[in-house]
Parts: sequence; C-alpha cells; structure tokens
Amino acid sequence: MKAIILFGHGARDARWREPFDRLASLWREQHSATPVELAFLEMMQPSLEDAVASLVSKGASQITIVPVFFGQGGHLRNDFPVLLADCQKKFPAVTLSATLAVGEDLGVLQAIVDFGARAL
Repeated sequence: MKAIILFGHGARDARWREPFDRLASLWREQHSATPVELAFLEMMQPSLEDAVASLVSKGASQITIVPVFFGQGGHLRNDFPVLLADCQKKFPAVTLSATLAVGEDLGVLQAIVDFGARAL
C-alpha cells in the first residue's frame, strides 16, 4: 500500500500547524485510498519516525515524504537526510522516498502568484 507524509518544520505555537491539518484533510477528501500523516522536524508531534511507524502499522509498504518547505535550506539538506536514513534502517521492508520541497515546484509558485494577484 502506498502512503504519504506531509513533513513540516514545526513551531512552538500550536496554531502554526493549522494549515498543515487542513492540508492533510484536503488530501483525505481527495485521495481517500492513500493514507496521509503529518510529521514535523522539531517542536511538534508526530516526528517523522512516528508518522512512518503509524503508516506501517496500517499496512503501508511505500511511503512518499513531501517536505512542505519553500526551499532546500539547511534542515532539508542536512537534518532531513539523517532522519530519512534512520527511518529506513528502522523500517527496512518499507520503501521510503522524498520529493523536493513544495516551494521548488512551479505549480506551487504559480499558485502563490495567483493568490497575490487576487489580493490586488
């Protein structure tokens, strides 16, 4: 079974995660056959490992992690590969893969431009 993890930075303020919760809800509404979990790098739960474990417990064998970051900064270049490698060691029977940061996708950038244009 395929599954997806939406991976964000995390913050001290619990309200910061509200858009992530909405994003996961939209995923569930539009792709109900593919389980989704949120995961955070720091300051919030679940961790990447916890999200992988949750999906594996539901039968996932292929998990794609989508970093909901605007760019490939230090966290994605340095911290994320270590976390991903650790998860792969703990779940060797699961295929883990990751996309680029969402902010590197032209469609995402265009959606932001369109949002700004609608605000004028």
